[in-house]
Amino acid sequence: MTSPTALAKRLLPQGAKDLAESGIRAATTASAGLRQGPDFLVVGTKRGGTTFTWSTLITHPQVMTTVPAAKNLKSPHYFYWHYDRGPDWYLGHFPTRAARRRHAARHGAAVSFEASPFYLFDPRVAERARALLPAARIVMLLRDPVVRARSHHQERTRAGVETLGFAEALAAEPERLAGEVERMRDEPLYYSRPWDWFSYRTRGEYAPQVKRWFDAYGRDRVLVLRSEDLYADPDATLGRIEDFVGIDRVGLAGAKRNRGRPEDPMDPGLEAELRAHYAPHNEALAELLGEPTWW
Repeated sequence: MTSPTALAKRLLPQGAKDLAESGIRAATTASAGLRQGPDFLVVGTKRGGTTFTWSTLITHPQVMTTVPAAKNLKSPHYFYWHYDRGPDWYLGHFPTRAARRRHAARHGAAVSFEASPFYLFDPRVAERARALLPAARIVMLLRDPVVRARSHHQERTRAGVETLGFAEALAAEPERLAGEVERMRDEPLYYSRPWDWFSYRTRGEYAPQVKRWFDAYGRDRVLVLRSEDLYADPDATLGRIEDFVGIDRVGLAGAKRNRGRPEDPMDPGLEAELRAHYAPHNEALAELLGEPTWW
């Protein structure tokens, strides 16, 4: 049976829906003092399994989704895109402490989180998150940077924002990204679409990105995982996340990975060039993690 609330949402015109959403958001912002921010963040990388991880973890009985105004919202994108809206607006997306206590009483624990693949790559986010959420834990998934770059380009092409072929886009990347880091540094509220959309090669240079989060939170509060391990054995990898954030292992692998369309073949010469480019970056990451080189 359709609930009155659900029926009203279907029948209301979009303008009324927007007005209702604004009213609810104003109320949740006003009650920010009663709310607790997320217990952990899934910070990326893009095309590395962030959405799969989020969509699976929100099925866990001890995980609370965002408040009803934005139910099942993966991220408010606060720490880069909506930073001007302030911390009360951000905290308004998460459950009240009272709701968390009730949830914990029923399920044995209560945690909340959000997931944004740009959080890893925007150089301002780690310190911003640490200032507001000092007790949070950080989960990141890193994918083979060559495959990640190809997947990123294919996703942007299918979204209609990339008109260049892969090789041409890689060649254009330095010019497209020129000055963007400096502008983000000089304009705290600036969101760089080029840095987000067209960073095919640069985004796979992981070591500096990971180090920012280590510096902000400490190594013990950051869990770094390989996307390939998530894809090969979701239950084991999600189990490591469950352990890390302090919730029970409940067998989440029933949620199948959304693979989408298969990625197009890559020119062998271009792949070889990218592998040579990433070799020192992969070694730097391995040294930072204290592990053998992953790719």
